[in-house]
Amino acid sequence: MICRIWHGRTSRRQADAYARFLEQRAIPDYRSVAGNLDVAILRRDEGDVTHFLTVTRWISEDAIRAFAGDDLLKAKYYPEDAEFLLEFEPQVLHFEILAEAHASG
Repeated sequence: MICRIWHGRTSRRQADAYARFLEQRAIPDYRSVAGNLDVAILRRDEGDVTHFLTVTRWISEDAIRAFAGDDLLKAKYYPEDAEFLLEFEPQVLHFEILAEAHASG
């Protein structure tokens, strides 16, 4: 399994709207791709800036390729991102998942 992490920054005043956008647009996009296991959107407010991390898990590079294209590490952006983001980081990070544990319950 592969964990894909994207980072973006918005102004604090636009953070709530961007969070809604990510929930309504990005999450369904990720989840629509076969091989996407899950999506988590993380938020951290820091002064006048808000950081977002999108953390996704995938079964394989082929699954990521179906989402992001042939350049696996290239960040994927939506046209609407231009309304919110302070910059466009060119790449994401990939990590191989070596071990994991889930809460019992």
